[in-house]
Amino acid sequence: MNEFFASGLAVDLVLMLMAAEAVLLFAVHRYAGRGPPPADLIANLLSGFCLLLALRAAIAGAAWPWLALALSGSLVGHLVDLKRRWA
Repeated sequence: MNEFFASGLAVDLVLMLMAAEAVLLFAVHRYAGRGPPPADLIANLLSGFCLLLALRAAIAGAAWPWLALALSGSLVGHLVDLKRRWA
C-alpha cells in the first residue's frame, strides 16, 4: 500500500475518478436537465484537478516550475469559481 501512494498511482486514480465524475455530471445535466450547469462546474473541477497535478508532480520529483504552473492553474480556477458564485 505504501508503494501505491509513494508512486503517485493514488493521485492518478483520483484524477481519473474526477474526469469520470465530470463526464457523468455533464451528461446528467445535458440529458436530464438536473444538476449544476457545466459552466459552473468547470472552474471548480479545474482548481481541484490542478491541485492534484501539483501533488503528482511533487511526488514524482518534478522541477519546481511544474509545481508552480499547476498551483497557478489551481489559483486561476479558484478565482474564476469565486467570481462566478459572487456575480
